[in-house]
Amino acid sequence: MDQSTRRLTVAQALVRFLSAQYTERDGVRHRLIAGTWGIFGHGNVAGIGQALLEAGEQAMPFHQGRNEQAMVHAAVGYARQLGRLSAQAVTTSIGPGATNLVTGAALATINRLPVLLLPGDYFATRAADPLLQQLEHPVEADLSVNDTLRPVSRYFDRITRPETLVPSALAAMRVLADPAETGAVTLALPQDVQAEAYDWPEEFFAERVWRVRRPAPDPVELAEAALAIRRAERPLIVAGGGVHHSEAEAALRTLADATGIPVASTQAGKGSLRHDHPADLGGIGHTGTAVSDDLARTADLVIGVGTRYTDFTTASSTLFRDPGVRFVNLNITAFDAHKLAARPLVADARAGLEALAEALAGHRVHAAYEAEYRLGKERWEQVVAAAFRADDENAVPTQTQVLGALDSVVGDTDVVINAAGSLPGDLHKLWRARSPRQYHLEYGYSCMGYEIPAGIGVQQAAPGTPVWSLVGDGTYLMMPTEIVTAVQESLPVNLVLIQNHGYASIGGLSESVGGERFGTAYRYRTADGSFSGAPLPVDLAANAASLGMDVIRAKTVRELRDALAAARASDRPTCVYVETDPAPTAPPAQAWWDVPVAEVSSREAAVDARTTYDGHAAERRRHL
Repeated sequence: MDQSTRRLTVAQALVRFLSAQYTERDGVRHRLIAGTWGIFGHGNVAGIGQALLEAGEQAMPFHQGRNEQAMVHAAVGYARQLGRLSAQAVTTSIGPGATNLVTGAALATINRLPVLLLPGDYFATRAADPLLQQLEHPVEADLSVNDTLRPVSRYFDRITRPETLVPSALAAMRVLADPAETGAVTLALPQDVQAEAYDWPEEFFAERVWRVRRPAPDPVELAEAALAIRRAERPLIVAGGGVHHSEAEAALRTLADATGIPVASTQAGKGSLRHDHPADLGGIGHTGTAVSDDLARTADLVIGVGTRYTDFTTASSTLFRDPGVRFVNLNITAFDAHKLAARPLVADARAGLEALAEALAGHRVHAAYEAEYRLGKERWEQVVAAAFRADDENAVPTQTQVLGALDSVVGDTDVVINAAGSLPGDLHKLWRARSPRQYHLEYGYSCMGYEIPAGIGVQQAAPGTPVWSLVGDGTYLMMPTEIVTAVQESLPVNLVLIQNHGYASIGGLSESVGGERFGTAYRYRTADGSFSGAPLPVDLAANAASLGMDVIRAKTVRELRDALAAARASDRPTCVYVETDPAPTAPPAQAWWDVPVAEVSSREAAVDARTTYDGHAAERRRHL
C-alpha cells in the first residue's frame, strides 16, 4: 500500500480530493463535483479561496456568484438537469454568507437534489473569540450560525481537526451520490483549520468512482404489486420526479403502451410522458387537469412512481375517494414507498418499471376505460387551446396567452423553469411538455428567486440548450442578482418577466380564504393605511437592462410572440418584458388545497370562506 504523503492545507486537500470524485451509472461517468460557486469573505478567502486559485480551473472550475442563496439555486438547477449524477459545491464566508445558504439547502434537500455546501466557520482554536459576525451563545460555546444548516442537510459535519476531513469527505460523497439519501451536504470549515497544513496520505487523492445503484425490486413485493395491478379495474399511475432522476421515461412509456394504464404527473414528474402520448393525462392534484383528477377520484388502484405525495398531489388528502382504493408505491426510498399504507415496491424507478412490464405481460386495462380517459384528454386539450388562444393579436396578453405564445416558439429541447406564484398552477394544468427535461418546476419548496440562477445552472449543465426563466414581478424583486452572472459568463438565459403589480398568486389565495387580498398589491399606501393607491412606478425592464441584459418590451400578443422568437435566436442573455391583462383566463382548480381559514371572524368574507372550507375539509380521509 502506498504510504507516501503530501503536505497541503485542509482547504487545498479538500479541493484536490473533490476534483478526483466521479459517479458512474449504466457505464457513463460524470464528475461528481463539477465546479464550485463562491463569494469570498473572512471565513473562506484565505482557505478555500486560496486553494481554488492554487488548484486552477481545470482541476476545479470556479463560478462567481452575487448572492449565496442564488448560488445554491444554480447548483440545484445544474444537478437536476444532469439527473443528480453531477453536482456543484458552494463556498461562503462565515456569518450572513453562511446563513444565506439555509433557504437553498432546504430547497435542495426537499427536492432530493445534491449540492455540497462549504461555509466558513469560527476559529476552532478559539484563538480569537468572539470574531466579527460570530453568534455567541451563553450555554453552548461550540454552537455557530452554521448549525442552522443541520436540519436542512442530509449530512453535516464541522471539520475541527485536519485529520477528520478524510472520513467526513468520504461520507459526504457517499450521501451526495446515493439516490436514496441525496440532498444538501454541509461541511462547515473553521477558517483557521482551512489554512492549517497536514501530511495527507496520497490515497486520499486517488480517483474514486461512486457507482449509482439501480436496485431491483424484491421478488415478493414485485409479485404482490403485479397481482394488485392485474386485479384493478381502474388503475392510475402517478409519475413523480423519481421517473426523471432515474431516466425511467422510456420504461414508463413501454409499460403504458403495453397495459394502457393512464399516467398523471406531479409537478416534478411532468414530462415523464410526452404531452401527446395517448396515456398522458397531464398534471394531477390541486393544479391538475380535469381528466387526471376525475380518474383519481374513481381509481381503485393508484401506482405511485417516484413521488412523495405532497398535499398538492393528493389535494390535501381529498382526491383519492374510491372507498376501496389502494396504493402501490415504486420508490427508491422505503420512506416514500410506504406512504398511504401502500404495497411498497422499493427499487430504482427504471428497474422497477421494467420488472413490472415483464410481470404484467399480456395484461391490459379494459377498452372502455381507455376510451373514457382518452375522451377526457381530448376535452382537456380543448381547454388548453382556449386558454392559449388570442382572438385579438393586438390585445394585451393574459398570463395564459403568454404561455401560449411561448408554446408556439419553443422547440423540443428547450427548458422552461419556474418555481413560485400563479405560474406553477397554470403550467401544471396547461403546458405541453415535449421532452423529459423541458418542464423544470421547483415545487417542493416553491422558492421565489429560484428561476434565474437555476437557468444558469441548466445552461452550465447543457450548453446551447435554450432556457426560459419565467418570473413575475414579485419573484424578480426577490432575487435578480444573478443576471449579472449570466452576463459575465455569456450564458444566454432567456428571462420572461411578467408584470402584474404584486403578489398575484397569494392575492388570489387570500381572496379565497377570507384574507381580502390584504398586503398583496404593489401600490402606494393611501390615507386609510391600505395599499390601494396607484401602481408603483417601478420599471423592472430598465432594471434588467441596467444589469446587462438585452431587453425587449412587448405590449401585445403579436409583439410578445415576435419578442420570444428573437430572444430564442439570440446568443445574449435576453429579457422579454410584458405587462399582462389581469383578467383570469386559466381554468379553475380541479381539486382542493387545504389552507386553514379563520374559525371565527367579524368580516363576512372570512365567515363565508370558513363555510366553504368546512365543506371541503369534511372530505379528507386517511388511507389505512
